[in-house]
Amino acid sequence: MFQMRPWAPPGASDLVGYRDHTPTFLEPTLSTPAPTAAVVGAGIIGCSIALELSRRGWDVTVVDKGSTPGCGSTSASSAMVRFNYDNLQEAVLAWESYARWVEWGKHLGVEDPAGLATYVRTGLLVLDGELLDRSLELGHMDTLGIPYESVTAAQIREQHPALDPARIGPATRVEDEHFWDDPTGEIGGFVQHDSGFVNDATLAAHNLAYAAEQSGATFRWRSQVVEVLRDGNSVSGVRLAEGANVNASVVVNAAGPWSVALNTMAGVLDDFSTSTRATEQEVISVPAPAGFNLDDGGTGVHDPDFGTYFRPHPGGTIIVGSFEAPCDPLILVDDADDVRTSPSPENWEVQSLRLARRLPDLHVPGQKSGVVSAYDITDDWIPIYDKTSLGGYYVAIGTSGHQFKAAPFVGVAMAELIGAVEGGHDHDSDPVVVRGKYTGVDLELGFFSRRREVHLHRQLVD
Repeated sequence: MFQMRPWAPPGASDLVGYRDHTPTFLEPTLSTPAPTAAVVGAGIIGCSIALELSRRGWDVTVVDKGSTPGCGSTSASSAMVRFNYDNLQEAVLAWESYARWVEWGKHLGVEDPAGLATYVRTGLLVLDGELLDRSLELGHMDTLGIPYESVTAAQIREQHPALDPARIGPATRVEDEHFWDDPTGEIGGFVQHDSGFVNDATLAAHNLAYAAEQSGATFRWRSQVVEVLRDGNSVSGVRLAEGANVNASVVVNAAGPWSVALNTMAGVLDDFSTSTRATEQEVISVPAPAGFNLDDGGTGVHDPDFGTYFRPHPGGTIIVGSFEAPCDPLILVDDADDVRTSPSPENWEVQSLRLARRLPDLHVPGQKSGVVSAYDITDDWIPIYDKTSLGGYYVAIGTSGHQFKAAPFVGVAMAELIGAVEGGHDHDSDPVVVRGKYTGVDLELGFFSRRREVHLHRQLVD
């Protein structure tokens, strides 16, 4: 089903096919005006969609209530790029997007005066643990031809002396009597040598916004949507709080943790099988111990044994986040603007001490440091990239933190989906398939349907 092809040089066209159908695009001609689109949300996903629509001849207006690109959830992303997923399609998104991250300037096609975000290749060590389905994730990587290397505990110690590959899981809270239990053995894992991170998540969004502007897109800042406009059963634009209308034949909801409010305005949720909610997420920062700085052996680590992920960061620090272990509370919020402004004492303690068990020489400072933001998640943590029951209204939502890495190809996929559906294709009955120009691998957009069967690996509760 997946035929690997040599990577094409940057600039080659992405191919799109709908099984046995010939692709149909909505292309402007000299005698017809450009089709109009309003993208709500100027995070990394919205800016990528705006760029790709603009490149395809759309007249794009991006609306955001913030004042700069990527100032919402994007600004709090750990910006890690990895390829291990328990489903094939998200691995496809990550692998095809990686090719764009490593040639970021060529992907943009312009030089942003603010500078360019940089891809930092650190590798990623994925430890064995109960929160990892190793055979499933490696199977997907084998299918896609993504290189990796299995490692033993002895090899981990040799390559990363600062890290202790002891089996200390399963993940518990600090108040649990088993948190400080002695190790029950050792663990190995596997390494993705091409993994890494983007050094400045907000700058990456700015780069995409600048490239979109150079392709003709317009950005409206400090503008909040208060109504989704309709013309019968089709969208006709959005109304802003200041009273102005943005008229458009297509509206794309890329509003992140504010997406559910926009979907409610549009009245489209009745035929969604999975919905989105805003959740409060924290990422802390601590000084890196010797041997784990960015320039002396530090690597990205996924630790499904003890429930964390972490990576070195410029400036001699490590950023640490939760692996969403079952023991960790999921903090759902009704209003994405109501999240706290600094890490909680409870989260700071559990994440820093979990990291200290994995990096024994870590010094945990007394002063808390980190970022808190609202993330947009679905019931199964898989995003929704789809059309809706309202003609011309599309969603790129439920992206949580982990879709930052996929943003370059998500923009391509959404632009192709929109062009196909607006050209008359029935995506619900015959889902669009987009072929990556770098990997030659097909992305099956039906997997991200709003109507999909929900694959729960963690039940959301109020």
